[in-house]
Amino acid sequence: MQPTATRAGARAAVADLYRSAMKPNEQEIYAVHSTWIDAVNAGDLDRLLTLMTDDVVFINPDQEPFGRDGFSSVFSAAQQQVRVYCTSELEEVVVVGEVAYTRSRDAVSVTSRSGGETTQLAGHRMTIYRKQPGGRWLLARDAHTLSPVEK
Repeated sequence: MQPTATRAGARAAVADLYRSAMKPNEQEIYAVHSTWIDAVNAGDLDRLLTLMTDDVVFINPDQEPFGRDGFSSVFSAAQQQVRVYCTSELEEVVVVGEVAYTRSRDAVSVTSRSGGETTQLAGHRMTIYRKQPGGRWLLARDAHTLSPVEK
């Protein structure tokens, strides 16, 4: 087995062990996180909008913070020009009452729809979730440090 495959297998085993030890609220947040990543990879803006609060705020490097409308505009424009594939490894899930946060390590591949080279981004992400009156957890704040991976 190659070292990369060994590391990936070990990470998957640790992730499975971590998930099995999670409490119900932590498991629900893990599920929202996974659904978010799947929706990003599918280019499913409608699904993403169901996973965020009305007053959501996104904080990205070199940009002013933006909310739902800004997210919709940026995501839609990007989907017209590029294909995005994201992987995200949760490293921490903390729940305190009706608020929770996650810390993850993300890797993103961005490929132009007209062809060309793929850009690789990597970094960390901190996401804050709020439990809604009906019991659903929704993304309320999100900040990341994604930057291009040096070749």
